[in-house]
Amino acid sequence: MPLYEHVFLARQDASTQQVEELTTQITGVIEGLGGKVAKTEQWGVRSLTYRMNKNRKAHFVFMNIDGPAAIVAEIERQERINEDVIRYLTVRVDELEEGPSAMMRKADRDRERDDRGGGFGGRDRDGGGFRGDREGGFRGDRGPRRPRDADATAVEE
Repeated sequence: MPLYEHVFLARQDASTQQVEELTTQITGVIEGLGGKVAKTEQWGVRSLTYRMNKNRKAHFVFMNIDGPAAIVAEIERQERINEDVIRYLTVRVDELEEGPSAMMRKADRDRERDDRGGGFGGRDRDGGGFRGDREGGFRGDRGPRRPRDADATAVEE
């Protein structure tokens, strides 16, 4: 049978329980039509790149589906009807990825970095005084700052 990766975005107003019920409903449709859900991942509430239907954030849910094309048509029809679903995307793949998806691996990597003390080399996020100890602010590659005098006849050394 064909293999699919399916992602849908649910409104941020929806509770986690409502998103889980929606996922269970979609899984029931898939299994009712003779398919199988190989993996389901809740990616959590994430920021959207741009506003969609007045939403700036959404619950992301990822599913690996093994089943005929009729299943994809039916779950997409169900998601078009549901008011909680903002967007969905289904992609046919040659093989299903084993283990956690790239998004979950990224979350694990971020969590490990936070446990080690961040990725900022021991400095705080604000730069750790890196720019605050300079006089006159940041000048980049323009060289040292010359004193500004009202007298334009200052002699450079």
